Amino acid sequence: MPDVTTLKNGLRVISENAPHLESTAVGIWVDTGARHEPAALNGISHMLEHMAFKGTERRSARTIAEEIESVGGHLNAYTSREQTAYYARVLKDDVPLALDIVSDILQHSTFEPDELERERAVIVQEIGQAEDTPDDIVFDLFQEAAYPDQPVGRPILGTEELVRSFGRPELVGYMGTHYHAPNMVLAAAGRIDHGALVAEAERRFGTLPAGSNHGPEAARYAGGDQRENKDLEQVHFVAGFPGIAYDDPDYYVSQVFSTVLGGGMSSRLFQEVREKRGLCYSVYSFASSLTDGGIFGIYAGTGETEVKELIPAMAGELIKLADPIPEAEVARARAQLKAGLLMSLENPSSRCEQFARQMLVFGRPLASAEIIARVEAVDSAALNSFAVRLLAGTPTLTALGPVGQLEDYGAFAARFR
Repeated sequence: MPDVTTLKNGLRVISENAPHLESTAVGIWVDTGARHEPAALNGISHMLEHMAFKGTERRSARTIAEEIESVGGHLNAYTSREQTAYYARVLKDDVPLALDIVSDILQHSTFEPDELERERAVIVQEIGQAEDTPDDIVFDLFQEAAYPDQPVGRPILGTEELVRSFGRPELVGYMGTHYHAPNMVLAAAGRIDHGALVAEAERRFGTLPAGSNHGPEAARYAGGDQRENKDLEQVHFVAGFPGIAYDDPDYYVSQVFSTVLGGGMSSRLFQEVREKRGLCYSVYSFASSLTDGGIFGIYAGTGETEVKELIPAMAGELIKLADPIPEAEVARARAQLKAGLLMSLENPSSRCEQFARQMLVFGRPLASAEIIARVEAVDSAALNSFAVRLLAGTPTLTALGPVGQLEDYGAFAARFR
């Protein structure tokens, strides 16, 4: 198990030493993301993540890149609906440098007007690229239909209009509201000494403010229908139901359930829809959780006429999971999940991220043996019960492309009654 220390200001430090490695992954995870944004600031978490690399009081944007790459390391970041992360991977002797850079960009970014203007243009290009990628944009439509008129249903990137409106005051204000030590986790995995890491954390992050975070607006799943007719080669659609939170007793049941339904080449959807009927190239299911809810969905891309057959085939495979499932099929899904977990533990970057997310969600690291035991406990009866629970919710259907032959929402919803 990793070591955990909480600094006086509330920053949690978690690390796991792997003495056989030569490198270390280290970073800061912040308990704020797109769902913490008011409507007028949608996209600012993502812009803040971008601007952190554009210069500090001590370093220019070029210097930041050169310093980390001069030691063969790399530095990156991402924004999700609930978290923002800034992380690095370096050789063991360069951890102090990585921590210095991460602490610098988090606490001393200058948000210079020229850099801000350039980065606005970059993010607008990123938004445009997403809009030109239908199997990405259909997920934004899905999120909006499932969670209408609330932060968790808005796009992480924001809109071009809003991104162009953000200035230095908005960035500084948002950071001051949400970037507090108790809302952050410093995580490391690889060749690392926990005592030395804590000492570095005290020195570099000890002055972070100790205020509390403003919790996000509660997620309120509604469901419904949203489709956009567009001149594309395929219909891209996502269909789903209300899912479950991370701390729900059925969390690992939902993961096994998704694996059985659409988690690989042996899954029911892949075999029935692609291999047997040849209706699409890509089809899969997903169980996505939040701290207070979640969503279960199925994605597929198919032809304009094939969608008429694909929808009932997909619905039929989902409904069948309320009936007894052969133990061999359940065991295969459990094995897939366990293997994925254990393989990820061999990568220090994956371990680092897992520890940070577990601390933010559960307040403690979860032992691998505990997770595997929960996966092993999932049986056919649990999957059947979850199917019944899932199908009792209001469905969501979103589609993008030549949607003229896609059945209406009423007919789709009636398939699950």
